[in-house]
Amino acid sequence: MVRRRERSEIAMTTAHPRPSRPLQGPAVWRGDQLAQGSWIHHWTAPQLAELERALATARGSGRDLASIDRHTFPLDGVAALLANVRRELLSGRGFVLLRGIDPAAYDPIDAATIFWGLGTHLGRALPQNARGHLLGHVTDLGRDAADPGSRIYQTAERQGFHTDSADLVGLFCLQRALAGGRSSLVSCATMHNEMLRRCPELLAELFGPFCTDHRGEPPAGSPPYFTAPILSWFADELSVLYQRRYIESAQRFADVPRLLEQHVAALDAFDAVAEDPDIHLEMDLEPGDMQFIHNHQMLHDRTAFRDDPASGRRRHLLRLWLCPDEGRALPPWFAQRLLSTVPGRRGGVALRGVEPFVTLDPNG
Repeated sequence: MVRRRERSEIAMTTAHPRPSRPLQGPAVWRGDQLAQGSWIHHWTAPQLAELERALATARGSGRDLASIDRHTFPLDGVAALLANVRRELLSGRGFVLLRGIDPAAYDPIDAATIFWGLGTHLGRALPQNARGHLLGHVTDLGRDAADPGSRIYQTAERQGFHTDSADLVGLFCLQRALAGGRSSLVSCATMHNEMLRRCPELLAELFGPFCTDHRGEPPAGSPPYFTAPILSWFADELSVLYQRRYIESAQRFADVPRLLEQHVAALDAFDAVAEDPDIHLEMDLEPGDMQFIHNHQMLHDRTAFRDDPASGRRRHLLRLWLCPDEGRALPPWFAQRLLSTVPGRRGGVALRGVEPFVTLDPNG
C-alpha cells in the first residue's frame, strides 16, 4: 500500500509533453463565433422516408434490438450522410445535431430502433454501466448525486463539464423537462489556447495525472480509481479525460494523494474557461433531436432540470456510447478508463458475469 501511494505521488507531480503554442484546426472553435445552427442537419422528407423503410426492415428481421446491425437497418443516401457525420466527429468540429424526427409518432421500441439503427452506422454500441446497458436512459431516477455510487445522469442535478467512456456519445431526446436541462459543449483545444493565454502555469498542471474515481465500476484487478492526466498531448493531438466530481470523490480512498493547492487552482481555472459563455456553446435539445459528439476532443454538460410528474412530463433522453472502427491514437493511460486504446476495441464499462443487453425500462 505504501509503495502504491508513493507511485501515485510521483505520478501526480510528473508532467507529460504538451504543446508550446496555440492549437489550430477545425477542432478549435468558440461558441460565440459559430454560425447560428451551422452544426444542425435537418432531415429531409426523402431521408425520413428512408429511415421508415430501414425501420420496417429491422422489424421484419425478427431480431431483438441489441442484435440489429447496419445490415438489418439498411441505409443508402442516409448512409452517405452518416459517413460525413462520422468524418465531422472524428476529424472536424467534433459534434453534429440531427433534427426533424418526431418521436411522438413512434412507439418506444420503434423510436429506440431508429436511434440504435443510425448508431450502428457510426460505431459499435458499448455497455454504459456494470449492469450491461447498451442503451442508456438519461432521466431522473431520484438518485442521490452526492452518493459516490450514483451516476449523475440518473439525477436532475447539473452534471458539470465532463467526458464519458467512449469515442462517440449520442443522445436522442424523447421528451424535454419542464424547465432546465440545457446541453453545453466546449472545445478542449479552445480551452487549452485560452488557458495558455490566461494562466500557462495552471495549464501545465493539467498535464500531470489526477486520480479519478471509477465510481464502483473498476475493471477486474484494478484499484477503485485510476490515475491519468486531464489533458494529453499524444500523436500531435490533444485529448481530454475529465470529470471533476469523480476526481474529488477519489479523495475518499486512503492511498490517493491529496489534491494540493495548485491542483485545485488548475481545476478551478479549467472549469472557469469551460463556463465562459463566449467559449462554450449552449443548446436546447428538442424532442427528436439526436446529438453526437467526439468525446476525446470536447467536454459536455447538462444544466439542472425540473420535471412535472403530475402531467407526466419527464426529461428523457436515450444514450449510446459508440466505438467506431477508426479513431485517433490515444496514450496508454487511457486504457484505465476505456479498457483498451486500440481503435474499434475500446470504451465502455467492464462487465463481470453479465451479458450486455438493451432495455426500454430506465430502471431495468
